[in-house]
Amino acid sequence: MGSMPSADLFKPLQENDPAVVGGYRLVAVLGTGGMGKVYLSYTPGGRPIALKVIRPEFSEDPEFRRRFKQEVRAAERVQGLYTAPVIDSDTDGAQPWLATAYVPGPSLAHAVAEHGGLPLRSVLLLTVGVAEALHVIHRAGIVHRDLKPANVLLASDGPRVIDFGIARAADSTALTGTGVSVGTPAFMSPEQASTGTVTPATDVFALGQIAAFAAIGSPAYGDGPSHAVLYRIVHEDPDLSRLPAELLPLVSRCLSRDPAGRPSLTEIIDLCHELSPVALRQGEDWLPQAVAGSITERLHLPEPAKTPPPQPAVTPTPTEFSPQNPAPGVANPYAPTGSAVSSAPTQNAPRVPGPVPPPGSPAYPPQGQYVSAPGYPGHPVHSAPGPHTPPPVTHAPYAPASRQKPKRTGLIVAASVVGVVVVLGVIGSLLSNGTEKDKTKDDAAASQGANSGGSNGSGGAGTQKKTDPKPVSYPGIDLTEGYQIMLADNPPRPVEGEDLAYGNGDLYFSVVRFLDEAAIGTANGKFVLLNNTQKGSLATCRTETRYTEKIALTQLGDGSQFCVLSDAGHVAVATYRGKSGDREAGSYVTVDLQIWRNAEEAKTD
Repeated sequence: MGSMPSADLFKPLQENDPAVVGGYRLVAVLGTGGMGKVYLSYTPGGRPIALKVIRPEFSEDPEFRRRFKQEVRAAERVQGLYTAPVIDSDTDGAQPWLATAYVPGPSLAHAVAEHGGLPLRSVLLLTVGVAEALHVIHRAGIVHRDLKPANVLLASDGPRVIDFGIARAADSTALTGTGVSVGTPAFMSPEQASTGTVTPATDVFALGQIAAFAAIGSPAYGDGPSHAVLYRIVHEDPDLSRLPAELLPLVSRCLSRDPAGRPSLTEIIDLCHELSPVALRQGEDWLPQAVAGSITERLHLPEPAKTPPPQPAVTPTPTEFSPQNPAPGVANPYAPTGSAVSSAPTQNAPRVPGPVPPPGSPAYPPQGQYVSAPGYPGHPVHSAPGPHTPPPVTHAPYAPASRQKPKRTGLIVAASVVGVVVVLGVIGSLLSNGTEKDKTKDDAAASQGANSGGSNGSGGAGTQKKTDPKPVSYPGIDLTEGYQIMLADNPPRPVEGEDLAYGNGDLYFSVVRFLDEAAIGTANGKFVLLNNTQKGSLATCRTETRYTEKIALTQLGDGSQFCVLSDAGHVAVATYRGKSGDREAGSYVTVDLQIWRNAEEAKTD
């Protein structure tokens, strides 16, 4: 193929696409998904990146933002050979975004759609690579949740897993129940499809699905409406009749409906080596020639834009001197305006809009900001003069400095002071005459607002009293040792976590064996243990200040209550119902939860 990039792979920007995001100039559209749009851009050093801008619908959800920030931080710790590393991000701007290394290769979904199933050696190398990627992802405390062929890219030296952890943030928003789909039904696990339970074993099930899809060229549970596919996943066995015999032991174990029956990632890697007739080594020949041609095609990237985005003409306002920083427009053609700029992150805070680089240069970040390049920590871009320094400040053309009129500053200040004194005297007289009347009206308005529950602002100063959310009850939740609960989940389901005390769980149960210590704790808020005379309620939880982050089981009896005050703004009353018996296989506690979601303002970092 020629050196020109394919129009099918790199679609041009449309009118509604921003020209610059976080200091990165966008070059082309790579794709659109359920959570956002992915663009091609370049680092200042010219390395291509894939920049995903989250959809506005998700951006407006505070719980999504909180979780997205946590997942991005965790994803930044994932540095594996078979993952696309996170390069930069902004989780606090008007529209959050995430930038990863660009992988020049088709997705598994695209490759199978174009060329059919892969040969045995390619499938085994694919499975080994994805298993290694999952091992690194899980070690960072992340469960992918949406592992599917579209999220596995085929590079020249092996697969790359992308979009790990982002689906968890989307699970927190109400949009997932109103037409916005997160997760692909054909590749969900039975427990994920039926109860929403997600553990590392969920990703193992999806890996088995991916291996089968790569080998036979279609999903193991067939196609069709989502509800029909999910029913088959939960209640029926997969159709593996076309699967090569060598892969049957591996795939059938991964697709066990019982999560405990699935192999570990280490077992999967060992099994792949045992099943392969030749030694498995990743190399340039790991894919069929036809699929490898798709990689070559994706290496012919569009060049970075050489001209700044179009700017509206702005007529300078006559001033005595031009401002310290020229306004966007004619005086400073390289300063971005309007929606062409999204805020970009620094190491500790979001970036502020800055100038777009001049023609012929890559998309340098604004001066004084930080940009993380691949493998390097961010460093400030200093404002020393150079070829990329914005144009110097010049005097405005309408105010020659040589003919300035003398300023009568003293007279102006004196006149202003006299005027202010007179006005204040008149206002004071009026206020003293109307104090009692206004007080009566304000009291009546406050009384009316209280009686109406704050649903309208009539009769007062226009302030509205926030209506308390209605509580939702969840009785009999079994919280297993090592698992955590998020109050935002509906219903709240225990999810396995790592480093519970330093994680993000609103409520977790842990046991330290060598200390013989069992406790319920929180890593995302605080507890208040109520005494026997107190009734658990939203009002009680708001007024009590005897805070703690961990309650030993020895402090609890059947019926004991404690408040859970989440940093996300959710409030819950937990009623302890006891612990599992010593003879039972697992260790868990049972609690009833009554949750008031978004009862308080969320805390920000």
